[in-house]
Amino acid sequence: MTNPTTLTEEIPQALAGERIDRAVSMIASVARSEANRLISNGEVTIDGVVPQKPSERVSVGAIVTVNVYQTDDSIEANPGVDFDVVFSDDHVIVVDKPPHLIVHPGSGTEGDTLVNGLLHHYPEIELVGQPERPGIVHRLDKGTSGLLAVARTQQAYDDLASQLASRLVTRRYIAVVTGIVESEQGLIDAPLGRSERDATLRAVVNNGKPARTRYEVKERYPKANFTLVECQLETGRTHQIRAHMKAIDHPIAGDFRYGGESVRPDLGRPFLHAATLAFDHPTTDERLSFTSDLPADLADTLASLDAGQLDVDG
Repeated sequence: MTNPTTLTEEIPQALAGERIDRAVSMIASVARSEANRLISNGEVTIDGVVPQKPSERVSVGAIVTVNVYQTDDSIEANPGVDFDVVFSDDHVIVVDKPPHLIVHPGSGTEGDTLVNGLLHHYPEIELVGQPERPGIVHRLDKGTSGLLAVARTQQAYDDLASQLASRLVTRRYIAVVTGIVESEQGLIDAPLGRSERDATLRAVVNNGKPARTRYEVKERYPKANFTLVECQLETGRTHQIRAHMKAIDHPIAGDFRYGGESVRPDLGRPFLHAATLAFDHPTTDERLSFTSDLPADLADTLASLDAGQLDVDG
């Protein structure tokens, strides 16, 4: 780790009353989690005083100083990562992610993620967005396949992030869930936070972040006790569809982490595919829309359901 770079900013009216961790996140262009770490380590001061907690509020004119450390932990390009690009121009890339491919490096996942592969083909994204996940505007879980947008420029990243926050990006997923969903369509409007049983999972909690998922029934399979649904995200919380479908007692087929060992069949991953992605182009404002067919493993499972031949005991 190198010596720190010291950033000093005077709080403008736009940030008046904001939490110090959010202000640090914007000043230093780091994730909120990194901002919290810097505050906890005493690397942040407000008018020369170290804040006691990340929730402290800042006032107009306050001088915030942040020590930011640059590390040598750059993400390496890897030409061996396999993925399909369905669209690319000078500003944005749309990837069709295969299942079992992790999107960006993290604990225990170095060198063989989608980001490593993207850096081989598009090295310029290294300077776009957040350093630990360059170019990545939104994510898909490891087991989820389908469409994902990646920014090639900071302008595109900021624009796409704004569209996501304003719910202008359309994201529809195809899922098979356990049980028979009786209503033709519905809205799950329930806040999500970390599960008290397992911090790596999400659950509906009173103090969670707002989360909204719309769903529509496409087909019911009463003999096998499954339902094919299309889910549309209105927000983008971690594991949102998986946690919301679990919350209404229809966990996704193959999702043992949310459905427990009783969830069958064993597909090797949840039956969840990001099938539709649409957004306004960051520079032309043209509406772009993309679709992705079900990959072979999910298509075969669906064909078995149609034929009444699915082995529900996995």
